[in-house]
Amino acid sequence: MVLKGQAALVRLARRQLPPAAADRWVSLLRPGFLLREADDGEPVVGQLGGVPVLPDGLAWPQRDGYGPLTFVAEIDCGQLPSDSLAMPRSGTLSFFVHSDLPVAREEPENLAAARVVYTPAGTPVTERDPPAGAGSHDLVELTGGLHATGPAWDSPVFREAIADLADERAYLDDWKHGDSLRQAAWEAELQVPHRIGGHASPVQEAVELDVARARLGVAVAYDDPAVHREALRWTLLAQFGSEHRAGMMWGDCGTLYWLIRPADLAARNFEAASFTWQCT
Repeated sequence: MVLKGQAALVRLARRQLPPAAADRWVSLLRPGFLLREADDGEPVVGQLGGVPVLPDGLAWPQRDGYGPLTFVAEIDCGQLPSDSLAMPRSGTLSFFVHSDLPVAREEPENLAAARVVYTPAGTPVTERDPPAGAGSHDLVELTGGLHATGPAWDSPVFREAIADLADERAYLDDWKHGDSLRQAAWEAELQVPHRIGGHASPVQEAVELDVARARLGVAVAYDDPAVHREALRWTLLAQFGSEHRAGMMWGDCGTLYWLIRPADLAARNFEAASFTWQCT
């Protein structure tokens, strides 16, 4: 299946990368479901803000010692091309975050600052207003479609794929080329800040590295091989950027990221998802 945007990303790789590295980068393209505000008459697959629908008897998600989390987004899995994304064929995913985000994106505290709630189809549910102490955001209905996405310059899967390209090492280790690739890829992917699956679109370094350091402890350096190994275990579940129509601003025009291990995604173990966030 040829994905929307795939040809543009292939051209980008050929233009921005040495030939062998371009081949490796293209081989790592993944489908992601890019989300945007729905126009009148378009199919709605989810929402930013508003109020969630939660299972009866489920307490509103809390962060221990801080209070209730803020509802960010809800996605109807039945409206997604689930086979392409390895997502559930039905049910809903609801995303929550605490409005008092840790300053350092790789802090272990990030892991407790957010939550994903999966509600299987047929579960008795109730629309919930946020409790006292929880933030709220204006409703923005979302639509979207499958689109090719490419890995970040320092993405662990890309770094693994090019590890044997000794002749191109100087080019690939020069971050000015990484900045150029990131800007070009951002433009080729239609500058959509919200997505389900695919590769993350980081604001800073690869988000998999943030989660790996949070899991291992921030005393472990980014270039420690243990960070790379741990980062390879995680893949993007969802990201939601700042959105003025919903009244959402994460730091300085930042983005929220939920990552999950493929085995947990296959087992629908969304409680095992990890969280990080980045801003400019």
